[in-house]
Amino acid sequence: ENLGYFKSGLFSGFDTDQSMLRIGAMNMMLHGVEDPHITYQDSLSGDNTERDAYTLIMSNPPFTGSVFQEDISRDLLALTRTRKTELLFRSLFIKMLRAGNGRCASIVPDGVLFGSSRAHKELRKELVENQQLIAVISMPSGVFKPYAGVSTAILIFKKTDTGGTGNVWFYDMKADGFSLDDKRSEIADNDIPDIIARFHNLDGEAGRERTEQSFLVPKQEIVENGYDLSINKYKK
Repeated sequence: ENLGYFKSGLFSGFDTDQSMLRIGAMNMMLHGVEDPHITYQDSLSGDNTERDAYTLIMSNPPFTGSVFQEDISRDLLALTRTRKTELLFRSLFIKMLRAGNGRCASIVPDGVLFGSSRAHKELRKELVENQQLIAVISMPSGVFKPYAGVSTAILIFKKTDTGGTGNVWFYDMKADGFSLDDKRSEIADNDIPDIIARFHNLDGEAGRERTEQSFLVPKQEIVENGYDLSINKYKK
């Protein structure tokens, strides 16, 4: 009975690149989504009026870049006073998710995890104190080669607007099934199945030592470390 919803209402996306819009729409159609809601707009600008709308956001937004201050939506600037896209997009996801059941999995450059500017710290504090930060999965530099060599992580959080962060799960991904050079050829080492299995059983992570590849860190310790979310801060 949900087939009609799958075909037209379930998925949404925005981009400012016409080629990407066409590729995205084509990809949706090839997967049976007959009426994809993929539109041309700058997500960070005032043109994007979608708020409290989504239950799930998955994203790999642009990292390096700054937007003209006058173009940025005012409610985003109120949350994060910056022109850095890697921070503004996190604020946007908080705004666009539905409180209570809205979840986000987003790729961030490492700098978001430990950057010392006021905007960096405020954003991390927002995620830890006002939302529910669930997991930080660190990825090795090279997973986006040959396009970029930057070190990245996946942030997973839930929008509550009332806090709720308890133990945050950290995972140090070392391999994703491909070599970390420009060739990205297939290799046997792959942490992804382990990440998925462990993520679906976070209670089972409670006894893990800080010397292992994944472990839980209590919220209070993150607060005491100035909301630093880099795994090296908590590893032994």
